[in-house]
Amino acid sequence: MAVLMSWKLPAYVAIFIILFDIFWFLKSLYLLTHLRTTYKEMKQNIKEDWLGRLDKDVLKRDWHCVRHLIILPMYKEAHVVVRETFEKLAHCAYPKERMMVVLALEERAGEFAQEIGRKIEAEYAHQFGDFMITTHPKDIPGELAGKGSNEAWAGEHAREVINKKGWKYEDVLASVFDVDTQIGEQYFARLTYLYCTVDDPIRAIYQPVPLFNNNVYEAPALARVISFSCTFWNMMQQSRPHLMRSFSSQSIPFAALDKIGFWIRDAVSEDSRIFVQGLLAYDGVFRVVPMVYPISMDVNVDKNWWRTTINQYKQQRRWAWGSEDVVFALDGFAKNKKIPSKVRRFWTLHMIEDYYTWAISSLLIFALGWLPVMLGGREFNDTLLSYNLPRITQYIVTISMLGILVTMFVSVWMLPPKPSGWRRRDYVPHLLQWVLTPVVLLIFGALPALDAQTRLMLGGRFRLGFWVTPKDRHKKI
Repeated sequence: MAVLMSWKLPAYVAIFIILFDIFWFLKSLYLLTHLRTTYKEMKQNIKEDWLGRLDKDVLKRDWHCVRHLIILPMYKEAHVVVRETFEKLAHCAYPKERMMVVLALEERAGEFAQEIGRKIEAEYAHQFGDFMITTHPKDIPGELAGKGSNEAWAGEHAREVINKKGWKYEDVLASVFDVDTQIGEQYFARLTYLYCTVDDPIRAIYQPVPLFNNNVYEAPALARVISFSCTFWNMMQQSRPHLMRSFSSQSIPFAALDKIGFWIRDAVSEDSRIFVQGLLAYDGVFRVVPMVYPISMDVNVDKNWWRTTINQYKQQRRWAWGSEDVVFALDGFAKNKKIPSKVRRFWTLHMIEDYYTWAISSLLIFALGWLPVMLGGREFNDTLLSYNLPRITQYIVTISMLGILVTMFVSVWMLPPKPSGWRRRDYVPHLLQWVLTPVVLLIFGALPALDAQTRLMLGGRFRLGFWVTPKDRHKKI
């Protein structure tokens, strides 16, 4: 449509482009205020003694009854990756006797994964109240081989233990972490505090802020920009909780999981789908509670720059495949008439807008400004509007890019402790890397989203399965 109208109605397209660029300039300012707000609150939350506040503050439920189920789905990740995750778990401030850890292995990962499971069990099982290893069988009919089916399998086995011990489902908080996820010392205390203070705590998912910091100093500049961009978007959403949906690592009351039916077994994006499942199961009364507290994960890094770049594209495409949630939600809204119409309208429009703008906005901003000039013909090119269009759009986009200055400095402030031998000049590549933003928005934003949505539309052999992100730690690129 953009190409056709630039040819047939270039003046109208030119006006649209100018208005569209102004809209995104204003929206960028709006989102940057939310980024700043979340950053300040997150810094304060990291410093807070949440375990101490559990005893000092007035709570709505007895926190001593709250237990934590931690599910860590694993495929073929290296022992060093899994061990670092367990090391952080073992040193968290929350009482370990009230923690149940499940290392969820895959049968299709073979003996390699089983051997790592045995090593982790020998090193860490005694440090938690309960520890178990599950092995998700391969080739179960009706399942998609992936994280969601493994999590559901582990959750069902954990339920057997919970029932045997007589724990109340509303006293158990289930956290699902990618196996490279490292938590802060006060993470579970912060999570428990929220669970014991918010209204209607059962009908909610508790969402931390994903930082990709574990191996950030080993990652190439392009991978760092992509990862920080994901972090910044999630930080902006934490200040807009009414728009939040679940993403990646998350925590959810076991009572809600039981009602929902655990993570869906045939979806690629089970981490976002679980929110839609909750929305349908609870007749539209379900939400995401922002924790405004970070977790640390791996930047997607492979053995060399080229493989890392390809894997970054594949990861973005897998995340963009979450647009399948729109159809799942629409089908559920049509069947469940108990959901208020305003809730159905809100989430339908919001989800469609999210995935549409993901695929389209960057292309419109960076490419559409030239189409009327190229295709509008001599009559249009003789007008003052044609002469000024590229200059106006370039001016607006340039001003909008000043927002990158904010993200530059926030990204540096959010870096983990510096490695030995770090010098001031080492900050330079971490600042200059943000000149790659247009490339990231186009090639690792819009294109993977268009790829995923087109494949979803065509179906059949074009459909994506679950792609496991490779974890290759401690390799300089």
